[in-house]
Formats: sequence, structure tokens, C-alpha cells
Amino acid sequence: MNLTSPSQVKAWCIENGFHPNRTLGQNFLIDRNALDDILDAAGLAEPTSVLEIGPGLGVLTEGLLARGHSVTAIEKDPVLADRLAAALGSPPALSVLKGDALEFIKDGACDGFRALVSNLPYQAGTRILMELIGRVPAIPETMVVLVQTEVAERLAAAPGSKTRGLAGVWMQLDYDVTPVRAVKAACFWPRPEVGSTVVRMTRHHRNDALTPAVRETFHRLTKQAFQHRRKQLGTIFKGVVESTARAEELSNEDWLGLAEVLAEHDIQEGNSET
Repeated sequence: MNLTSPSQVKAWCIENGFHPNRTLGQNFLIDRNALDDILDAAGLAEPTSVLEIGPGLGVLTEGLLARGHSVTAIEKDPVLADRLAAALGSPPALSVLKGDALEFIKDGACDGFRALVSNLPYQAGTRILMELIGRVPAIPETMVVLVQTEVAERLAAAPGSKTRGLAGVWMQLDYDVTPVRAVKAACFWPRPEVGSTVVRMTRHHRNDALTPAVRETFHRLTKQAFQHRRKQLGTIFKGVVESTARAEELSNEDWLGLAEVLAEHDIQEGNSET
């Protein structure tokens, strides 16, 4: 079956009594150019281990396998999971995990992959990415995902941007984020109500030396600040920070500087108590 042919994809669904579930984000990519752009954006010159979350009918899976990569695909829908391996002939380079990707991430089954290449489900896409990057140091070197444009803008948002938020701050702690191209709603079936964007995230390794204490403080501070994003930082962290800036105005370097000071203060306080 040609998975970039709308008529063939629709025919398979009808023949098998399968109704795409919007809650699970089952909007299948049916555009060959967009598919090739995603595969090219991954920049994987040599065969490598790739994690794919939400393969659906397997259009990306086929493309990755055709380029010589080994793929571990996690599919929540049991019908699609069973179809995937069977339709592709159960090649040795393909492993299909049936279940919730969030659970597999928490269990460590997604650790150690060279790359993540996925058309992520709209509803859970951001949460999946945040859980995945929380597994430092066993996180992918490269992640190329297709997400709704609003999510892409938040992931790439620079300091001072109105779209700057917790997802972008946390992602940029370990990745350089680059939107690659917009993908129109017409490139999917069923057609979603919003546009999508291909985003490439490349691990920059600038913060590999951060201690667990500093990382934990960084996440705690930024989470608290963005929960009160309309307030000035001096108000949120009264007695600790003197600043009229708001959360979205700070760069990651600013947040790290504050986190390092506070983490060291916490360590010293703990030592003095003992």
C-alpha cells in the first residue's frame, strides 16, 4: 500500500473498519514531499537506532527502514501496532512496542537512541518531549518531530518572545531548536484543524557538566516562575531575587546562573545543619 496515497489510505481504513481516533492524534501524513523533508531533516548519514513514537500506518517507519536505520516504534493503538509489523513483513530492523509511550519512557525503554523521528500525536506531543528530555544523559542526539505549529513556536521561542514558555526553556537547556518547514493541514488524512511544523532539535552538549542539583533547581525555578508569568521575578522570589523582569524575558543562561547560586546555597545550608 502506498501510504502517501490518500485514496489507498482511506480504502484500507474502510476495508478494515478502522476509524481514525482524533483523541489519539491519528492524522496520517499523506504527502510525499513532507515525508522526504522530515527524513532529510534528521540528517542521519549512517544507519543508526531510531525511536519513533506514534507511527500510525507506518509512513515514516517505511522511510526510515528504507534508509537503512533500525526502528523501535511505539504505537498505542493495538490495531495499528499489530498491522505495522505484519504490513512491513516483520523485518529484523523493526521492533514494535504496543502501549503508551509515556509509560515506556518512564520505564527506560526509550533511553539510548541516537535519534527520535516522529509525527507526534497532537494531544500528548509536548508531554512526550518533556518526559523524554528528562532522561538526561540517555537522550537522543537528534530529534525531528512533526507537531502543531503552536507547539513548534513555543519550543523555538527566544527570550522576550510572547511564545516563550516552560517547554521552550526546558528543551533549550540541552537542544538547539530549529523549525524546518510548515506542513499544511491538507497533507494529512483526516485533515486536522490546525497547521503543523517540522522541528529539528540538535543536542548541543553545552550543559553536560551541570550537576543534578543545579538541573533540579533550574527546573524548579522556571516552573514556579512560569506559573506566575505575569508577575515580576522580584515578586515571585521575594527576598531571593531583585528583578523587575518577567519569566519569558530571561535567557537560559540567566536561569542557570540563578540556579547555580541557589543550588550552592542549598548545599551549604544542608552542610551547616549537619
